[in-house]
Amino acid sequence: MSLLEVSGLRISYGGSSVVDGVDFAVANGESVGVVGESGSGKSQTALALLGLLPADAVVEGSVEFDGQQIIGAPEEKLNKLRGTRIAMIFQDPMQALNPYLRVGRQLSEVLRQHQLAEGQQARKTVLEMLTRVGLSDAERQYRAYPHELSGGMRQRVMIASALITGPDLLIADEPTTALDVTVQAQILDLLEELRDDTALLLITHDLGIVAGRCERLLVFEGGQLVESGATTSLFAAPRHEHTRKLLEAAPRVDVGKTLAPAADKSILSVEDVAVQYRSNRGEKLDAVTSVSLSLREGETLAIVGESGSGKSSLVRGLLGLVPMSSGKLVFAGEALSGPVQKRTLQELKSLQLVFQDPVSALNPQMTVGKIVAEPLEVHAKGISASERESRALKMLSKVGLDKALSDRYSHQLSGGQAQRVAIARALILEPKVLVCDEAVAALDGSARERVLDVIKSAQAETGLSVIFISHDLGVVRSVSHRVAVMYLGRLVEIAENGVLFATPRHPYTRALLASIPVADPRAKIVRAPLQGEVPSALEPPAGCVFHTRCPFVDDACKASAPELRDVAGSRVACLRAGQIQNATEKPPSELPSAHR
Repeated sequence: MSLLEVSGLRISYGGSSVVDGVDFAVANGESVGVVGESGSGKSQTALALLGLLPADAVVEGSVEFDGQQIIGAPEEKLNKLRGTRIAMIFQDPMQALNPYLRVGRQLSEVLRQHQLAEGQQARKTVLEMLTRVGLSDAERQYRAYPHELSGGMRQRVMIASALITGPDLLIADEPTTALDVTVQAQILDLLEELRDDTALLLITHDLGIVAGRCERLLVFEGGQLVESGATTSLFAAPRHEHTRKLLEAAPRVDVGKTLAPAADKSILSVEDVAVQYRSNRGEKLDAVTSVSLSLREGETLAIVGESGSGKSSLVRGLLGLVPMSSGKLVFAGEALSGPVQKRTLQELKSLQLVFQDPVSALNPQMTVGKIVAEPLEVHAKGISASERESRALKMLSKVGLDKALSDRYSHQLSGGQAQRVAIARALILEPKVLVCDEAVAALDGSARERVLDVIKSAQAETGLSVIFISHDLGVVRSVSHRVAVMYLGRLVEIAENGVLFATPRHPYTRALLASIPVADPRAKIVRAPLQGEVPSALEPPAGCVFHTRCPFVDDACKASAPELRDVAGSRVACLRAGQIQNATEKPPSELPSAHR
């Protein structure tokens, strides 16, 4: 008998079905991936396994865990299973952790409630678990509140909380969606190492994550389980059309077409730009330090790096949304004023921004049609209201949205639809430059592809130049002409797409690429070589800012900050870039010293 058996599971709200007749099983110690787009029923199914669906959910069918029926079971019985035998890691640890309790107390409470340990024994067990999940200073994290920890640290605490009771089944619902790729790789490795004989149900929309980590795969679409089987078999020969579409839409960092370089003529350039902030205590924080780069006409320049690398601060500085402490901006051959308030209407019209969260960026009190037409009220005052409406409808059609959506409000749209509305609003002014700040980060496969196609089509039609900020290098490979890599406010490497992905020269670039999961179970998983987290920008390391995490560091790296220099087709800020090979390098200890 399987550890978990689900048969005929149906979940509905107000007569509308969200999960319809799902059957699957999970064996002891087995790892099973659950994939599908947003709204496919993955998370609803996971909540049903724990008896955590809201009171208005109508649940039918059977969910048996080790022979015990979950559906309709009394709360007392479910409480004995939750946490001890079935545990869950949620997508957002900040929502799942109590903000008013210290981390140590929260984990100790788990042990106490399930009568596993109390007092000093509970404290000892919690400290051991925090150490096991890779928190370097367990004593400090034990005393910390959740908001005092980084996203990666909070997710490690969630894993510790889930595994501390030794459950038989671990359900992980999008456990790494909000994390940087390097931290994501660490967390996934950690789950694999720590779960021992615990069965794993890993829910995600990222096929790369499940490819090398799950023995079997369940594919959901529209509330139904449309295909299941061994992961290697499904990837090699998918039978269902939806599975094929998911695989085709999965971005690959290891393969892809290389876009031809864009024209040499620059449309926008930044020279020695610096952006500083002040902390609540008045401390100076260098978000961007002496960055120089240019954007060519008709080019997509991707800017990548972990959270805190300065990507968003850089583009907000060049857009005039935050003050620059130094630097020079040039747009179309003319000097560009720093603050947005001092820019001409033509300059404002020519540089447009698309934010990561479209729903927050769209006015909830305006219909879609009015949102898209609104920029014309400022930048095309001579046209009539009917002409503005006509142009808005044409633009909605260009981004693949039906004109019937023009009367809806932003909260009535899906994530992909809302993002296309935001792009339509930016493109209706026919800008010269479009800045996309993590514009597809929150979208699943098909929605992401539709949004990227809109941007590519606009670029092909008008010669639009695009600055594309992303932490997803698989997406970056498919859309960019050049790639700029930032770390702790510095530009550490910039190169043409084909050069950077074939031969990354900076150790940080190599680490980012090695951390991206590949949507192919036959591909060998490269354990994330980059450990730890980005240092505080309030106290950046001396010398090369990357040296605290670099596997190739030597004394010279700690003494002086390297300048960008040409190395085999890349511009790289690394003293040892010429000695570090891409594929078959020697161990760091055998490389020649930077002194020699």
